[in-house]
Amino acid sequence: MINWGFIIFSYIFIIYMGFIFLFYTIILLISARQLRTQYGLSQKEPYEDYLHNVDTKPVSVIVPAYNEEVGIYNSVRSLLSMHYPQYEIIVVNDGSKDNTVQVMKDRFDMYQVNHVIRKQLETKDVKKIYRSKSHENVYMIDKENGGKADALNAGINFSHYPYICSLDGDSILERDAFLKVMKPMLESGGEIIGTGGSIRVANGCRIERGEVMEVGLSKSPFVVMQVIEYLRAFLIGRIGLSRHNLLLIISGAFGVFQKDWVIKAGGYRTNTVGEDMELVVRLHRLIKEEGASKKLVYIPDPVCWTEAPESAAILQRQRSRWHRGLFEALWIHRKMMFNPKYKLVGMLSMPYFLCIELIGSIVELAGYFLLPLGYLFGYIDYPNALIMLSLALLYGSLLSMSAVLLEEWSLRRYPKLSQLSRLFFYALTETFWYRPLTVIWRNQGLVQKLMKKSEWGQMSRKGISK
Repeated sequence: MINWGFIIFSYIFIIYMGFIFLFYTIILLISARQLRTQYGLSQKEPYEDYLHNVDTKPVSVIVPAYNEEVGIYNSVRSLLSMHYPQYEIIVVNDGSKDNTVQVMKDRFDMYQVNHVIRKQLETKDVKKIYRSKSHENVYMIDKENGGKADALNAGINFSHYPYICSLDGDSILERDAFLKVMKPMLESGGEIIGTGGSIRVANGCRIERGEVMEVGLSKSPFVVMQVIEYLRAFLIGRIGLSRHNLLLIISGAFGVFQKDWVIKAGGYRTNTVGEDMELVVRLHRLIKEEGASKKLVYIPDPVCWTEAPESAAILQRQRSRWHRGLFEALWIHRKMMFNPKYKLVGMLSMPYFLCIELIGSIVELAGYFLLPLGYLFGYIDYPNALIMLSLALLYGSLLSMSAVLLEEWSLRRYPKLSQLSRLFFYALTETFWYRPLTVIWRNQGLVQKLMKKSEWGQMSRKGISK
């Protein structure tokens, strides 16, 4: 009986992993073609034309901040140097316990203002509102703690412009990022209601005065692996899904939306740790239910640099939280799953995130334990064991190496041969140490969700700019 159980599992594992590898290979080919085409067109059409275009829409940049005293000044300073005609910066202090408020007041010479906020979205109480004397487009909302989603909703209520941009308090945008991320929205005539750019790891880079002066790699193996993960997630996964309006994630670290649609959808949901994905899924749901011709897309070229976890403990909390957020978004909108009413989003994109991203971690974890045990006790024969191991290697390392190749082929943010060599080396080793760890951490997130543990978890900041 045990023998048959191992045999059945081995065939399920082979079929499942083979399907995943085939699916990602197709996505890789779509992404490679789309990335090369899109990047080439972008190079031919200068973004600077939009700097003086009367049709360029102003943007409200909302920066939720909780205990961000280390990096908030440099983040805001980098935003002040953005190449964009008109925008405002709204820092939302979400009940920080450190000196975030004082840093903002001192560094930007802020004074309290009386401002009537139109409360279109429910939030925790706002205590005070400040405005900078030295930079009139910089505001700060000081409110009671309610979480990141609540802070974003407070920023939306306060915002004055038709487009909103969510940006993490520890992040730095490249100077032309707004022009690049807004370009497709402006050219679509309102068809595109949400766009997201790329997130890259700032650890190891030389950053001065809120600008990336030199791209580098951290000495930490965990950070290098996150660089590779981000390349794979953005340059393969999101480009391929975005090509057919199947994108379900626009990173909360850097995303732009039409404010009217966000308000119509009810704003960010406050009782989930994956508020960014949940909002995008809800927008897709609203679009399909209203029969509107709207899109949410990913743009690879605009880059947001952010500080990544350097320790295993903090990375573990982050990945567990992300997987809880994935589960919550899929569960909340389970009505869309395999529902033809929601077209390809319901029939393809939602099942993909369920069967591959969510359930995949469970299957992989089972494979890590059962494969060696089955082979050791003779329940799984040598050919099947070899096929299972090969598929695991192909799924992890080769896809990661392909993402590094796409980076070198198109955007080239890591031009040095030494950097590419390190990325290739770590991509090759991913299956043997890093991926098993992340699989375990993702499953811990599912266990935490079943046990109804919803803590956000804090990440200690070292700061990424001088």
